[in-house]
Amino acid sequence: MAITKEQIFAVADELDAAGQNPTLASVRKQLGGGSFTTISEAMNEWRARKASQAAPIREPAPAAITEKLAELGGDLWAVALEMANNRLAAEREALEAVRQEMEAARQEAAELADQLTGELDEAKGRIEALEAAETDAKGEAGALREKLAAASERSATAEARAGELRTELDHAHQEARQARAERDKAQEKAAASADQAEALRADLAAANSRATEIERRAGELRADLERANQATDQARAALAEQQKATEAAAGQLDQVRGELAKVQAKAEAEREAHQEQRKAAAAEAHRQAERLTATQAERDAARKEASQAREDAATLRGRLEALETVMAQEKGKTGGAKKT
Repeated sequence: MAITKEQIFAVADELDAAGQNPTLASVRKQLGGGSFTTISEAMNEWRARKASQAAPIREPAPAAITEKLAELGGDLWAVALEMANNRLAAEREALEAVRQEMEAARQEAAELADQLTGELDEAKGRIEALEAAETDAKGEAGALREKLAAASERSATAEARAGELRTELDHAHQEARQARAERDKAQEKAAASADQAEALRADLAAANSRATEIERRAGELRADLERANQATDQARAALAEQQKATEAAAGQLDQVRGELAKVQAKAEAEREAHQEQRKAAAAEAHRQAERLTATQAERDAARKEASQAREDAATLRGRLEALETVMAQEKGKTGGAKKT
């Protein structure tokens, strides 16, 4: 494979950089072979190019030119400082606008936290009302159970008395069976009321859990506000450092712009996070209100069924009393017949 000029130039540059004289023999040895004619022609070209690249001799400029250059440099530096100050003022205005936006976001988050706290207190009040309603339902269910127990005792007594009757035995047994069926229905409704009371307790527990979640999210909002305040303090510190480093205006202006971009991106991200959290909190409050409304509806239904159970128990009690009256009259007739 033929050796190219680029390979010869590269080996010569390496030897020259290493402080060695790139002779034909040393270049050929480094290449591992090759024609001396080719290497010689390439080295002549390499030496000519290196000689043309040598730095020319420079003479110092006259004093008049040096003074003029110094005056021009001062003017250029003054213009550069003025441009740097103008840019710094613009950056300050932008930073102040960012600070005002962050302050507005912090105020908005604080107002949202207050609103969530009010909604949390209102939810707690509703929960307490539901707990009181649950206690009332339990009391009503207990009273219904006592009435049903009394009705059961009366039914048993009616059945015992009905056993002594002969003429009205079938009729008495039929009414007793009807009374037992109505009693069973009343017991089933009372059991359903108890199940609904258990469901109400489960809903209350879920409501308490939601209230705890709202408190936790309010704490997260406060933490976000604290981070936003810290970011503002960091921006102010960066601005103070920028004012102290005016002498290196060109390099530090780029640093200020970078820090400002970070602060703006962080502020934008936090503002979007606050908006998302505010939407989530509003949706959660709406779901909580719907759950409370559903719980109240279930409580009203439980009360309605308890009222119906009381009415059924009253009807059952009336029938039992009528049965006792008939049985008492029949017993009186039977006693009179025995005396006769």
